[in-house]
Amino acid sequence: MKHLPLILRIVVAIILIQTLRFKFTGHEDSIYIFSKVGLEPYGRIGIGILELIAGLLLLFKKTAWAGALITIGVIGGAILMHLTVLGISINNDGGTLFYTAILTFILAICILYIERKRLPFIN
Repeated sequence: MKHLPLILRIVVAIILIQTLRFKFTGHEDSIYIFSKVGLEPYGRIGIGILELIAGLLLLFKKTAWAGALITIGVIGGAILMHLTVLGISINNDGGTLFYTAILTFILAICILYIERKRLPFIN
């Protein structure tokens, strides 16, 4: 149980960082998604940068709260886009991107709860 917060932070960071190769290389699925929501190419690159920052912040205990907050915002937006514009399944992925976003969102909320005492605007 002692290492659970670190494990959660690493899992979310890996999820965020591993998707960057698709965003930054202009993979056809990323271009399709961001075109469909009207954010191609600047939204794809901008969100990729935010996910990179969040992933890096999550790796350090002192900044994990900030990484979790950014993740909640970015992934919350992704979930909203799935529910309103994109749909659950994209290019016959069976909902993998959507369900990964849900998992990431939930884990980021857990991290934020664990790190709540570090929030500078709560103390």
